[in-house]
Amino acid sequence: MSTGSCASRLWRVWRRPGEVGPPCGPLWYLCEEQAFWWLTGAWSKLGELLERDPRVALVVDTCDLERREVLQVTARGRAEVRPFDSDRARRWGRRYLGPNERHWRRFQGDVFDDPTTRFVVLAPAALRARDLSY
Repeated sequence: MSTGSCASRLWRVWRRPGEVGPPCGPLWYLCEEQAFWWLTGAWSKLGELLERDPRVALVVDTCDLERREVLQVTARGRAEVRPFDSDRARRWGRRYLGPNERHWRRFQGDVFDDPTTRFVVLAPAALRARDLSY
């Protein structure tokens, strides 16, 4: 998996109803070093939840309504919280916020400068690709 192979910009952490673990929700990710990376910090309970149970499933999907194409990749494994890496954060920021760091506003001060900000990383133990096109 290379950075370029991650076509979608948004993915979801997923769990089955009734399971203990991270909540479902959309996240911005970076795909590097054969792993998915995303930010967490004091604003989220995700780090705390992962300490209790690091098992996660991610769903990355794309949808092209004109072509009726829906592609999905599910990645499963154990996520871990890692220290904040400013170089990785800049690459993450460019992916979602654009190349001009002056436009990143809240991320520059509130997120990147927050001492509780960390990266969560998932190097998938299993990947499943599905074509759900119609």
